[in-house]
Amino acid sequence: MAAKKATRKSTAKPTTKPKTKPKTARSNTSSEELLDYFRRMLLIRRFEEKAGQLYGMGLIGGFCHLYIGQEAVVVGLQSSSKPGDQRVTSYRDHGHMLAAGMDPNRVMAELTGREDGYSKGKGGSMHMFSKEANFYGGHGIVAAQVPIGAGLAFANKYRGNDHVSFAYFGDGAANQGQVYESFNMASLWQLPVVFVIENNQYAMGTAMRRSTSTPDIYHRGNAFGIPGEGVDGMDVLAVKAAGDKAVAHCRAGKGPYILEMKTYRYRGHSMSDPAKYRSREEVQKVRAEKDPIDHVRDLLLQGKHMTEEGLKEIDKEIKSVVNDSATFAQSSPEPAPSELWTDVYA
Repeated sequence: MAAKKATRKSTAKPTTKPKTKPKTARSNTSSEELLDYFRRMLLIRRFEEKAGQLYGMGLIGGFCHLYIGQEAVVVGLQSSSKPGDQRVTSYRDHGHMLAAGMDPNRVMAELTGREDGYSKGKGGSMHMFSKEANFYGGHGIVAAQVPIGAGLAFANKYRGNDHVSFAYFGDGAANQGQVYESFNMASLWQLPVVFVIENNQYAMGTAMRRSTSTPDIYHRGNAFGIPGEGVDGMDVLAVKAAGDKAVAHCRAGKGPYILEMKTYRYRGHSMSDPAKYRSREEVQKVRAEKDPIDHVRDLLLQGKHMTEEGLKEIDKEIKSVVNDSATFAQSSPEPAPSELWTDVYA
């Protein structure tokens, strides 16, 4: 018998305020902006940790690819966008959804295959979608989302609406042919699309140095006349600055732009990947020296914008939001068998 449908809980941002409102020395960023980055990245981190727990308990089936370590990329670029801009990505998509403002309750419900999920429990981890949030998917086929991102940009240019699309893909996907077909068309038609390469160094499990002929992937845009740059994807302020530049380029009618985010995932490719292709010491070194959340935490503390106690309170509030999403998901009913026949196109 299906469980009683749960009432959705509020997912409003925690209300803890910074102590002061000065600008930081770094990129002239206000304490409120820093705190917003901290909250949003921490929400993604805690959500993904909870998803990993639920997967281990057998409550999430199929594949599950976690975004832990890469949070600065989507939070920084989301901060460079404006309402109406779209984003499309691959299967490592939970962080993108949360950054786009999608409801953690419904995201977790989809992960657990429940009726209240964004795809009615039929899409799971890799196939969520929200037109309202201008999030055009998680896609399970490597690099298949890149032409879709170019297509969204084509629609924007055709409509003359000044919107920009963000097409996210990884260092492994960067070696797929449809990426370069998309580069060619986007350059030919001067489409307002930001191609975002989330270079987490290992694709599915092969080090980039063993699979890619160039040390910097963004240089591949040169053949198509597409400008780009490499960015420290573990630094949300660097991501935001690069995102602002790329978006301004696109909105000015100058065509596409490539951002290669040098980032790092702490977990395996998916939950079933033991990640034996790298050492534990390597991962620990990145976490100790480059963690994107710790970086913003340090800026908040060093600038005396927040206290340790205040940051711990934010963490506590965010953990509560995430725990509520897990409770909501587990109390949501499974989809009815009749759902097998809906949303099918012939």
